[in-house]
Amino acid sequence: MPNHRLPLNNLPAEGRELVLDDAAIWAENLGQFHMDCRVRTPLSVRLHIMPLEEGYLVRGHLSGSVTLPCNRCAEDVTVELDAPFEEFEDVPDPADGQDTAPGDSHIVLDKGVPLLDMAALCWEEFVLALPMNPLCSPDCRGLCPQCGANRNREQCTCEQEGGDPRLAVLRGLTVKKGWTNTEK
Repeated sequence: MPNHRLPLNNLPAEGRELVLDDAAIWAENLGQFHMDCRVRTPLSVRLHIMPLEEGYLVRGHLSGSVTLPCNRCAEDVTVELDAPFEEFEDVPDPADGQDTAPGDSHIVLDKGVPLLDMAALCWEEFVLALPMNPLCSPDCRGLCPQCGANRNREQCTCEQEGGDPRLAVLRGLTVKKGWTNTEK
């Protein structure tokens, strides 16, 4: 991952504004995690980092667009990202002998100087901004489970099973009527 570590020891009290738009932040991680996701318009993160007594408040906004596969038919879907976020980052305690704060902090200590790993923070916010179930349209019909035809483009001749597929195992179950208990 590209080194985008910002020293936090000399931030002014009103904070500092930054923009991260380095394509390497996204490209390396997309490859590393084998994500089927292509950047369509450049991704950019606007950050405002403000020092507080206990740590740092990071407010940001992620924007851009990516292309993902539809979860039902695997066709390309363009997703516009427009995601504000707010994080509080703890500072590691040098007395603990740790270089990182406990929990999910993106701050590390380097020779006693706190550094914010902005690339890791931006990547995390990018992953959180992606839709869990990208669809090409809300009424996407998906792929036929028998022949694999895209039902949005063509009508296949496969026989369609009715009912909930999770209950398919019970379709052959027969129940005898008139059961009686013969034990006394």
